[in-house]
Amino acid sequence: MSPVTLGTAGHIDHGKTWLVRALTGKDTDRLPEERERGISIDLGYAPLELADGRRLSVVDVPGHERFVRNMVAGASGIDLFLLVIDAGEGARPQTHEHLAILHLLGIERGVVAVTKADAVDGETLELALDEATELVPGVPVLPVSAKTGAGLDKLNAALAAQADELDQETLAGPARLYVDRVFSLHGIGTVVTGTLWSGSIGEGDELRVEPASHDVRVRSVQVHDEAVDRAQAGQRVAVALPGLERHQLRRGDALVQPGSFPVSYRLDVVLEELSPIEDGARVHVHHGTTATFARVARAGPRHAQLRLAEPVVAARGDHVVLRAETTLGGGRILDPAPPRHADPARMERLERGELGSTIHAPIREAELDHVAEGKLTGVERAGEWVFSQAWLDELRNELERRLADADPLDPGIPPPPDPWAESIMPLLGLERRGAKLYRPGAAPELGERHAEAAELEARLGLDPVRVEDRRLARFLEDAGRLVQVGDGFAVSPDAYDQARRVLVEECERAGRITLARFRDLLGTSRRSAQLLLERFDADGLTRRIGDERVLRRTTARR
Repeated sequence: MSPVTLGTAGHIDHGKTWLVRALTGKDTDRLPEERERGISIDLGYAPLELADGRRLSVVDVPGHERFVRNMVAGASGIDLFLLVIDAGEGARPQTHEHLAILHLLGIERGVVAVTKADAVDGETLELALDEATELVPGVPVLPVSAKTGAGLDKLNAALAAQADELDQETLAGPARLYVDRVFSLHGIGTVVTGTLWSGSIGEGDELRVEPASHDVRVRSVQVHDEAVDRAQAGQRVAVALPGLERHQLRRGDALVQPGSFPVSYRLDVVLEELSPIEDGARVHVHHGTTATFARVARAGPRHAQLRLAEPVVAARGDHVVLRAETTLGGGRILDPAPPRHADPARMERLERGELGSTIHAPIREAELDHVAEGKLTGVERAGEWVFSQAWLDELRNELERRLADADPLDPGIPPPPDPWAESIMPLLGLERRGAKLYRPGAAPELGERHAEAAELEARLGLDPVRVEDRRLARFLEDAGRLVQVGDGFAVSPDAYDQARRVLVEECERAGRITLARFRDLLGTSRRSAQLLLERFDADGLTRRIGDERVLRRTTARR
């Protein structure tokens, strides 16, 4: 039997952690607050020895509704479930939600343990067993007691039998591990743990942390605190990664064979809905150990494109769970790096298996050999990156639409937040100025705001006028049509020059000037004089000494 990971599920206080402790001898509540409060908050792990000598990796998940996010992270990547139901309470809200999540993740094999069997009478226990059988048909249902040990041997045997029935073909392929914990150990450095979804990992392997784009070399590997030469898919694995600091990694990162999995901000999926998911809905997308916000672009009754706030590392056939206040549904990924538009016909062909694997997302030149079935006709190269022409056209059209919608006062837009962004600019015919992209030769314009600008200029004088629109103020100042003073105020250029002459003449005569003296010379308010003096300080004309200003040595009369 290939290595197998078992995940618990069930409502809070139904005895998941107590049952795992009785089966494995290990307490999976490791956090002080978990022990103080008596509830599981984060994921816990333990090895389970089967009667025939084989070993399962156990992931114990929290049952409280506030920690369903952690539950999904733990359930992703497991092979078998152990659903726990309290004999006295029966199925409760998180029992049903956890069971739905397991189904959405494609985890169909497991065992139901009806716990605390020693605490109820025979009739109540029989009713609980009947309810569990009806709730999860076709799955073994067993009464157990973590307190007395009753039924644990039968539960162990049932788990072994279910593990024997698993189809483990999906565990082949390149290495992929989703990080669920990151910590540092003295003398070892940064360590990540997770369930190895596919492939194997051994000492000396050169891998990549995505989407952070860190190249790493594995120092050592452990499975349940025991050093191994090579960890296999289906095992709980700890990997030591020298050269990386703890803060450079986080739950949700993927440790993968370089070039084997795309990093994408979009996923095309076939949906399974528990509650209606509207077009444009904002949801949490759970994939692997990652949770990120996304917008749903419906592409028909069964398909959608998920437009993610943060990139994910995914493969075709992976499952996602969609949540808001509760679990709304999920999906199976049809394309982990699709085109930018949600194409219903294309998704239907993908679901029928009529489309091959086409490269849409940028890939590194050095990683071309790793791309299976990649269609490399019609590509452009820039630096270390390779882009398909179709993808470039889509990106160019999207950026052109954003540029067309940009404010004429500042006709630039932020560039894509991707590692290939700098390389791609020459191919798009755009200019990068500072932190924004512009069309060649594009310059700020007033557009339809000439009347607004004229009205503002008509109000300007020596007393500062509030300007609500900072972008308009900056445009007019760059054009020499106003001078900004203070935070959100402006005066006319003539007034600024007048005040400057008055200040320079007084400082040259008296050597210094006070706020009160400057106010009197201008015949304005204390607030107006203060704002002008602060602007002169910022311009390098004056410097403040106590309550007075003096001219800087480099000041020259304008």
